[in-house]
Amino acid sequence: MNRLTFAKALELMKLHFHPFGFEATLETPTSLLVRVFDLTTGDTLLTVTGIRCSTAPSLDDVERIIRTVESDLEVILEDRIPRAM
Repeated sequence: MNRLTFAKALELMKLHFHPFGFEATLETPTSLLVRVFDLTTGDTLLTVTGIRCSTAPSLDDVERIIRTVESDLEVILEDRIPRAM
């Protein structure tokens, strides 16, 4: 299994979540803190803590992190979009 540097994994996740802003930092060597935000206003849309991650994640790890964040982000954005009656 090929491993990525944390910087490369972060770059892939930033590209995936564009046009939103995306920040991720390692809370511990095995735990990630993620923030998704509006690039225009800087307002935080979502913060997720405790996502399992290593300092050298695999592509599978990156995909899992993306799915985790997308799932939570979907719930947040659904609440902000008015529903048609």
